[in-house]
Parts: sequence; structure tokens; C-alpha cells
Amino acid sequence: MDLTPLDVRKKKDDLRRTVRGYESTQVDAFLDLVADRLEEVIQEEVRLREQVTMLRERLGGFEERERALNEALVAAQELREEARLQAEKQAGLRLQEAAQQADQLVSDARRSAEDSERALADLHARRASFLRGMRSLLGRFLDEVGYEEARLVGSPEAAGSPPQDDEDGQDGEPESDHA
Repeated sequence: MDLTPLDVRKKKDDLRRTVRGYESTQVDAFLDLVADRLEEVIQEEVRLREQVTMLRERLGGFEERERALNEALVAAQELREEARLQAEKQAGLRLQEAAQQADQLVSDARRSAEDSERALADLHARRASFLRGMRSLLGRFLDEVGYEEARLVGSPEAAGSPPQDDEDGQDGEPESDHA
């Protein structure tokens, strides 16, 4: 049963008066005090209910903010993880690319060294061939000079036969006897 201040005040009028009962002024004063206090309690209850409603609304707002913050935090963590994975992937690709470039540089350097070695071997062979040809030519010139000296100094029989040029098809005769 709900008891209101008005119920208390009405009850005062409904009570019977007896000769040997309580002092009516004291009872009236007490009932007024109870009614006033009951009214204060009811007002306090209304105020507290309003405050609870407001606090629940605020709590709902805080819970919504917390949910939004948690979602933002999760999204940030996912983004950070995605960025980390992307960075690792990029680093891996760059390392792979650098390794390929290094392999290519080593391969190019080896090829260049092999080409240089072949060119050097070719130059050595050409030099040796040139020196053999030069030695042969100088030998023929010396033979011819010896023949010409012998011819000038003495008889052609002492000089022997003129040197033969067997490499280039010349007969070993000096180009000009009429010098």
C-alpha cells in the first residue's frame, strides 16, 4: 500500500477522539511532521529517480563512446598490423630486388672479366704471331744483307744463292739491284 502525505493528513481527521487517548495536539503535530517528512522523502525519491535516469543516459553515452573508442582502437591496431605487414612485404621485395641486382652485377662482372681475359689472350696470341712474323722478316733481311755484303766484297759464288722468300712468294732477290 502506497502512503502519501495527503493520506496522513486525512487520517488525522478520521481518528476518533477518546477521553483517555493521546493528546490530540501532539498527535496532530506528529502527523504533520510525518506528512512533511513523507513529502520530502517522495520529493527526494523523484529527484533521485530523475538523477538515475540522467545518469543512465550519461552511462549510455559513455558506453557508446567506449564502444566507439574500442572500435577505433581495434581499427588502429588492424591498420598498424596491416602497415607492418606491408612494410615487411616491401622490405622483402626490396631485398629480393637488391639480391637480383647484386647477382646481375656479379654476373656482368664475371662476363666482363671473361671477355677481358679472352681479349688479353687474343692480344697475346696476336703479339706472338706478330713477333714470329717480325723475326722471320728480320731473318730474311739479315740473310739478304749478308748476301749483298758477300756480293759486294767478293764473288757471287762465295755469297751463295740469294735468300728465298718462301712466305710471301718473293724470290729473295732485292727489289732493286741497280741501287
